[in-house]
Amino acid sequence: MRPKIITIVAPTASGKTEMAIKLAKEYHGEIINADSRQIYCELNIGTAKPVGEWQIVDGVEAYFVDGVAHHLMDFISPDADFSVADFKDLAEQKIEEILSRGKLPILVGGTGLYVSAITDNLDIPRVPANKILREELEKLSLLDLQKRLKKIDPKTFTVIDQNNPRRLVRAVEVAETTGQSFFAQQKKGISKYDILALGITVDREELYRRIDVRVDEQIKNGLVEEVINLAKKYSWELPSMSSIGYRQIGYFLRGEMSLPEAVEILKRDTRRYAKRQITWFKRDKNIKWVKGEGEVEVFFVAS
Repeated sequence: MRPKIITIVAPTASGKTEMAIKLAKEYHGEIINADSRQIYCELNIGTAKPVGEWQIVDGVEAYFVDGVAHHLMDFISPDADFSVADFKDLAEQKIEEILSRGKLPILVGGTGLYVSAITDNLDIPRVPANKILREELEKLSLLDLQKRLKKIDPKTFTVIDQNNPRRLVRAVEVAETTGQSFFAQQKKGISKYDILALGITVDREELYRRIDVRVDEQIKNGLVEEVINLAKKYSWELPSMSSIGYRQIGYFLRGEMSLPEAVEILKRDTRRYAKRQITWFKRDKNIKWVKGEGEVEVFFVAS
């Protein structure tokens, strides 16, 4: 019999963290983070990382939020290399550790490929960096990278963060090095787990309102100062520093646009990212879509 785990997915600003913590408390669970930005230390405000602290509780060392252990969150340096394959290896390790303690693993996040790596047991190609090709690609503009990926790998182009140059470079690099689609190479296997997959639905207009409010709160809470401090230590070319929130504030800090303009671009790019997340998750017919806590309780009673 395959061990049971829960996954909770949704676009950004949908309330995944709140739902996950509630379920973890009710069903003796521990959370595994599946957000590709919240893995980084020091990236806090811009990633909407829940406020917590590293502790050792009952022999478990983790990032604790409201008394609940969060794994694979706030654990690597912004300049560290970290791939989907790395995530899969570590997530499976954490799942086994949680199960060994008699707890329920709850995988939570909005990075579709991270979640799919576990739910679909993806066989992820470990394609090494092509230094010569990468140097060529890094000289291209964002628009040229988008055009190149769309031409060589249109399937990946539809689901990737099209405004993240590092991700575009990697996708083109893998496709041109192997001659195969970066997305298509993520081969599905037989899942190792019995999964209750939950997705949170939020009305599109309400979701966009939440995104706008969140960005305004991030600015008020010191996002600009956070990015200033990070830029003193890390390159803008890093995947962490070129992610949503940091890339847009970088435009302002480098004098490429005013702060109000950068904030509007951040809101726009976040809405676009949320739309891509919805597209990704809607393809998975195993996800049970719920509007809130009441509906979640029904699924748990039935499962």
